Amino acid sequence: MSNFPCPISWLTLLKKHRVIAVIRANKKDLARQMALAVVSGGIELIEVTWNTPQAAEFIAELRRELPHCIIGAGTLLNLQQMQQAVEAGSQFLFTPHTDSEIISAAVNLNIPIIPGALTPTEIVRAWTLGATCVKVFPIQAVGGVEYIKSLQAILGQIPLIPTGGVTLENAGEFLRAGAIAIGLSSDLFPKHLVISEDWNLITQQTETLLQKIK
Repeated sequence: MSNFPCPISWLTLLKKHRVIAVIRANKKDLARQMALAVVSGGIELIEVTWNTPQAAEFIAELRRELPHCIIGAGTLLNLQQMQQAVEAGSQFLFTPHTDSEIISAAVNLNIPIIPGALTPTEIVRAWTLGATCVKVFPIQAVGGVEYIKSLQAILGQIPLIPTGGVTLENAGEFLRAGAIAIGLSSDLFPKHLVISEDWNLITQQTETLLQKIK
């Protein structure tokens, strides 16, 4: 299986789809059901966090099962994890921090790399190092939508993806504020719905979200 063709195509996909579903679960089978539920609702960008059990195996399985989707890895903390994620077939890479080694390795492999940063200094550093986009995390802790608006005024040339505080209710506000895309996890997969395995309701909520942000 080939990985992602090039970062430019990744940016085009972000502008088209706008939403990345972030899968984090304590069992691989549960993670699979979560992914299938949001894909049924129309989401095609799936991030599997590396602290999900058997993450590498799971990513490879999703690549085979969902060939129309773009499957990536997140919560990558070091170069070894990043290399394992690439070997598993990850088509994009998210980190919670900015690591120059990881960014450089991803750039050399021509795989979209989205490091986490928070302050303007951190965001510019990540971008200068070669980040394809920058994950602004945790967005809720620094003002949410208003913070993205403030960043746009000075860093509008840097594609930003807020996570860690994006909800079904405020998702559209982040996009209107200038975010190229958004990442959702806990609000897309409410704990009570996952525990009760109400995948149909998660699918319905996903459909509603995508309609709202059109």
